Amino acid sequence: MFGVDTEKIARLAPSPSFVIDLGRLRHNLEILEQVQKRSGAKILLALKAFSMWPLFPIIRETLHGVCASSCWEAKLGREEFGREVHSFAAAYKESDVKELLSTSNHLLFNSFNQLERFRPLWEKESGHVSIGLRVNPEHSEGHNPIYDPCAPASRLGIPVAEFEAHSLAGIEGLHFHTLCEQLFEPLERTAKAFEEKFGRYLKGMKWLNLGGGHHITRDGYDIDGLVELITYLKEKYQLEVYLEPGEAVVIGTGVLISEVLDIVHNQMDIAILDVSATCHMPDVLEMPYRPEITDGFDFGLKPNSYRLAGPSCLAGDVIGDWSFEKPLKAGDKLIFEDMSHYTMVKTTTFNGIQLPHICTFEPETGDLKVLRSFDYQDFKSRLA
Repeated sequence: MFGVDTEKIARLAPSPSFVIDLGRLRHNLEILEQVQKRSGAKILLALKAFSMWPLFPIIRETLHGVCASSCWEAKLGREEFGREVHSFAAAYKESDVKELLSTSNHLLFNSFNQLERFRPLWEKESGHVSIGLRVNPEHSEGHNPIYDPCAPASRLGIPVAEFEAHSLAGIEGLHFHTLCEQLFEPLERTAKAFEEKFGRYLKGMKWLNLGGGHHITRDGYDIDGLVELITYLKEKYQLEVYLEPGEAVVIGTGVLISEVLDIVHNQMDIAILDVSATCHMPDVLEMPYRPEITDGFDFGLKPNSYRLAGPSCLAGDVIGDWSFEKPLKAGDKLIFEDMSHYTMVKTTTFNGIQLPHICTFEPETGDLKVLRSFDYQDFKSRLA
């Protein structure tokens, strides 16, 4: 990975641990800053993907705020990020709306039902909180239905057919979020579909939010195309344009350090690690996907092949199959790459398995800092 000295990190870090490389984080932020300067867009950090708040002081030097999916995320953004907070959820309780109106700059609704139900609350905050609607362009670009907000019968976003019968009084912006780990071209196609359906409703709006899922900092992303699209939308409709990536902020910044606990054999060699798919990287099972491992290769490609598995009692706690130049043995460290986004935010204490330490690595000095370690009380206090 760019700028990540995995060998040095493995020597310094305890196992298991998540380690964020601050040099790579700054590299990503520099790319996002260039997009902002060239296009005039405002970019937000999606807390659902990465909410490691000790790093907010670095991130807020570049990004304009955060987008939140719950009251707690919004509160974290208000307390620790200190810039704009944009909040959206599929549905709210009345208590949620009251709290979010006190912590958010933008509050988005997912249906006209909720917009009208809570109108007496949000109208009181006119001028302080900008109200918007999430729409569904009904244009799918996702490869996996579980991550496709435009899949048939999706609960996310309002279809254009519903707009004819409802008032937009008080609405200052529209929002769509349809992408997942994608480059520019799917956004370009989605924006065209969105404009065909909803363009007429943008007249008089103050802002448009293009959502997340943009892998802007990934190699091969058409940044010129993105800048051109944003400029077009800003100039045609005379509004502010927001993007709210999560992964793009921290792509390639983090590793998950693990240790081999044992090698067992049952038709094949199986390495049991101190990290768990279900506890520490559940997207391996849910998405599913195969993470990269430093010096790890496809199964059978090198002389020593193994199934890597976690220590939990879940029979399917299997990370995947790899091969290595040298045989694995107890005590060896394995480094899972690109483990910042949708990892730390999803960890669990299932089986009472230890949560990984949270660390940072400063490449300019070679210093590794342990920011948080978890103990038995963290597990015990989870349920009472």
